Amino acid sequence: MTILVAYGTSRQGTAGLAEMIAEAFVRLGRGAVAVPARAAGDPTGYEAVVVAGSLSAGRWHRDARRWVRSHAAALRATPTWLVTSGPLDDSARGGAIPPVPHVAAAMDLVRARGHMTFGGCLAPDARGFPAAAMARTRAGDWRDPDHVREWVASVDAELSAL
Repeated sequence: MTILVAYGTSRQGTAGLAEMIAEAFVRLGRGAVAVPARAAGDPTGYEAVVVAGSLSAGRWHRDARRWVRSHAAALRATPTWLVTSGPLDDSARGGAIPPVPHVAAAMDLVRARGHMTFGGCLAPDARGFPAAAMARTRAGDWRDPDHVREWVASVDAELSAL
């Protein structure tokens, strides 16, 4: 069976994170696919689901929020984890960062098995407000492939125990 990694992103950093997550599952011998939440469709039939959303101004990406709400019933019947991509520093590696309130509410809605926050990514040439202003002092890539692989291994162990 396959694991779906659905994601919402504005500047493609979370797309790259979703690909890292899917690749880590594949390295562990599981099928996995990363798909934009807008195109993900019905999650019924997947072995598990990871929903990743970028965090901007304290809000999880709207595509991730909408997809979770639209497919809540199917997600309650499928092992589901939520992921936030956002801190523009290495704080995510230092320990568990609790989900923002509306992500916590989404976790309750779908009975998610867990949540993880990973470092974000902001290109120095980011456009739009407030990204362009933030990029002047906060541009960089804090996605940590080792952290992703460690987390995926813990999810894989949990799936194996089901």
